[in-house]
Amino acid sequence: MSEEISAASASDDLAGAREGDDAAFTRLVAPLRGELHVHCYRMLGSAHDADDALQETLLRAWQGLAGFEGRSSLRAWLYTVATHTCLSAITRRGRRALPVDLGPASDHAVLDATALTEVAWLGPYPDAGLPAGPAGPAARYEQREAVELAFVAAVQHLPGNQRAALLLFDVLGFSAAEIAAMMDTSTTSVNSALARARRRLAERVPAPSQQQALRKLGDARVRETVTAFAAALERGDADALVALLTEDVTWSMPPLAQWYQGREAVMDFAVEVPLTRCPSWRHRLTSANGQPAVAFYVGASPSAPHIAWSVTVLTLRGELIEALTSFLGTEHVQRFGLPAEWA
Repeated sequence: MSEEISAASASDDLAGAREGDDAAFTRLVAPLRGELHVHCYRMLGSAHDADDALQETLLRAWQGLAGFEGRSSLRAWLYTVATHTCLSAITRRGRRALPVDLGPASDHAVLDATALTEVAWLGPYPDAGLPAGPAGPAARYEQREAVELAFVAAVQHLPGNQRAALLLFDVLGFSAAEIAAMMDTSTTSVNSALARARRRLAERVPAPSQQQALRKLGDARVRETVTAFAAALERGDADALVALLTEDVTWSMPPLAQWYQGREAVMDFAVEVPLTRCPSWRHRLTSANGQPAVAFYVGASPSAPHIAWSVTVLTLRGELIEALTSFLGTEHVQRFGLPAEWA
């Protein structure tokens, strides 16, 4: 009975929205806003760009609702609008990058590094915005697997049509025929784009997924490792920090182009910069892109105000850290619902 009432309410809201009732339209799209935003993030690699794309998607949908004839579900139609909105953005802005995409790793600390503002950088995504479970019965990926940093970074290397086909089919569970209708192309073209996308993705996305690694380790051990890392940085304890890193660990800090690979290079940077030149650290544990993360604050002294410095996303292998991605900037910390300053 409740499903019948819900369907009737949706039908009433659709009718009202077509007649210009913006409140009815808001109610109609509200259940889908979150997943549409995540889709835009996967397509564009930036939560900020996803904000803009979602806003434009809903505006286009509102203006074009009269053209929705009900041949597909409202959800499929909105994903069509969102995907085309993102494809237009990709054409205008290009793909998002991480430091590893720009050049080789530095083997020692670079002390005069400056932000590259002309680069469109990949950004983090708060786990609070992620839906749970697969988006459809045919989806290959869990929602969290499909937002892991390695996955989203790899997707950015795909041409727009391949990116859309992969996300709509493997992540969201739409059929090739549905995607062909969405993209105004043939099923053969969709299958071809999907096959090429999968081949390219397999070259860039590690196995097992981070979700599999985290489940194997268990929540308690994950929290212990992340807490130990944050505490070591706060204490300035180089020995404790190095003990948490894999031999081939990497550390990158967009918008800085420099990145470090290998325990020796990472520790050279850590000792020269965060453990020496940053007088006082504070932290709050969080999660981003389906992975453990830490919001760091830096201050001139333990008693001074601490300013948001980064959201640092950790990739774990067993009980050790194999990658640190520190997204520098107060705006990243604030997107996670945390203050810009820790007084």
